[in-house]
Amino acid sequence: MLFVEYPKCTTCKRAKKWLDEQGFQYEDRNIKEQNPSEEELKEWIQKSGLETKRFFNTSGILYREMQLKDKLMSMSEEEKIQLLATDGMLVKRPIVVTDNGVLVGFKEAQWENTLKK
Repeated sequence: MLFVEYPKCTTCKRAKKWLDEQGFQYEDRNIKEQNPSEEELKEWIQKSGLETKRFFNTSGILYREMQLKDKLMSMSEEEKIQLLATDGMLVKRPIVVTDNGVLVGFKEAQWENTLKK
């Protein structure tokens, strides 16, 4: 299991604490230091079953500064993925990647249902 986080993010801290309390083993990755590649993002989006726009950190400063709320609608899937791959701060987190799927953002009930199968 891969756990992708930004260590200063309070939601990431809660998610990590939950994973630890449940006894999960995971590889920890700082999204700011090691941004997901275009290939990883394509794979994760496909495995998650989510739309690409759900991978954007819409509450982030960079997202707002770049005015992406207005721009995303006119961008192709390829352009969105390329943009996400440029800066980890654009990517919603935490992300958990398993063999069976990808979880984006921390919703304890969803993580419980998905990870404890």
